[in-house]
Amino acid sequence: MIQNQQSMILSPYMEIYNLVVPKENLLRRINDLVDFSFVYGELKDKYCHNNGRNAIDPIRMFKYLLLKTIYDLSDVDVVERSKYDMSFKYFLNMAPEESVIEPSSLTKFRKLRLENINLLDMLINKTVEIAIEKEIIKSKSIIVDATHTRARYNQKSPREILMDRSKKLRKVIYQIDETMKDKFPTKNTTDALEAEIDYCHKLIEVVEKEDAFAQYPKVKEQLNLLKESVADDIEHLQISQDQDARIGHKSADTSFFGYKTHIAISEERIITAATVTTGEKNDGKQLETLIEKSVKAGMKVETVIGDAAYSEKGNIEYTKEKKIKLVAKLNPSVTQGFRKKEDEFDFNKDAGMYICKAGHMAIRKARQGKKKFSTNQTDTYYFDIEKCKVCHLKEGCYKSGAKSKTYSVSIKSDEHTEQAKFQESDYFKEKSKERYKIEAKNSELKHRHGYDVSKSSGLIGMEMQGAMSIFTVNLKRILKIMD
Repeated sequence: MIQNQQSMILSPYMEIYNLVVPKENLLRRINDLVDFSFVYGELKDKYCHNNGRNAIDPIRMFKYLLLKTIYDLSDVDVVERSKYDMSFKYFLNMAPEESVIEPSSLTKFRKLRLENINLLDMLINKTVEIAIEKEIIKSKSIIVDATHTRARYNQKSPREILMDRSKKLRKVIYQIDETMKDKFPTKNTTDALEAEIDYCHKLIEVVEKEDAFAQYPKVKEQLNLLKESVADDIEHLQISQDQDARIGHKSADTSFFGYKTHIAISEERIITAATVTTGEKNDGKQLETLIEKSVKAGMKVETVIGDAAYSEKGNIEYTKEKKIKLVAKLNPSVTQGFRKKEDEFDFNKDAGMYICKAGHMAIRKARQGKKKFSTNQTDTYYFDIEKCKVCHLKEGCYKSGAKSKTYSVSIKSDEHTEQAKFQESDYFKEKSKERYKIEAKNSELKHRHGYDVSKSSGLIGMEMQGAMSIFTVNLKRILKIMD
């Protein structure tokens, strides 16, 4: 059963917080900035209102997840820290002497209470609302880009992933006591996943028997992360890879296995919209969604700034219809003037190649036609026919027995004349200089909040991770601008 509001804390020790949690403390400032009562409104339908025991306060549970993101901690460690860290207790609206939750409650909260809730849009809209209320967002431009996140269970074997995690645990222990090498179990040398899981269990057992290591936070953190992975995710480890993740391409020679988060930010570096997709999705196709989400969040959008991936014909037509200036350089390969089967082939601007609907990238391209003749030149992209022969989508795409599979794009397109003129304007050149801001925002998400690797398996888990990470960086940015 859910309570209608947070209960008032009656404790003789509450004044301690004013002594040990200074006004400039990050968590105190976030508490003062955000009215977290919106969590009740969003989750009320997920609880019973007239039967059963009182549930743990959903605001407190939500704040636990926020603390996990801010400090990059496991469930066990964030609960453990809330036992003694007074800033955590203050943030969680706990009495100093109050007992903490069971770590397993966080798993249940994620799976039962946050399921089927559009957490990503909800949290972004909340921070944009705060930023507009504080008069932080004044610009009428958004900058768009995509950042990739590698799947937690990527194209490494599950055994290799467990090996990497156990290695990190051993490494921090050796820094304290090298003699532990003699006590650790013999490393698994087979390719069997079950044997690697068994080794991890034995390693955990040995470490837990050594009471001396309990006082070292860095050992406890690595130990708890390994335990959480083995205990909670064995069912995922027993499949070859994340079932939702897909191969995406960062360039013609480099790829990743995972997801993409398509982001829009204001010129003040507040994220105004985001959408999470699998790794193979085209960046440009998300522009319309990002604009509409930004407007719904409260932004007034007059200009969109992006790279060449966003300059395709459909986006030029959409922004023209909405009377929005599109500051994205035209690329002969990206323009979609007279190409056929637009829905079946997407251009990857990082690799400079087209990708078919099955996710296969062209292996080379060749330009046909000559400039001095009146006919248009075309770029012809060649695909690997060995893949085409066994592709499950080959019907209607690859003709059996054909020696090649190609796709041609006309370079010259009259539809882009107006955009080409705009590209030469001073306004276009000046606004293009703002694009670096989103690169810095992507870097912050990855390097400060662990967004380079998915923390769970599946697209839903990735969306939840994106929601909490973006909520965190937006709050921190708002506080920084307020300073």
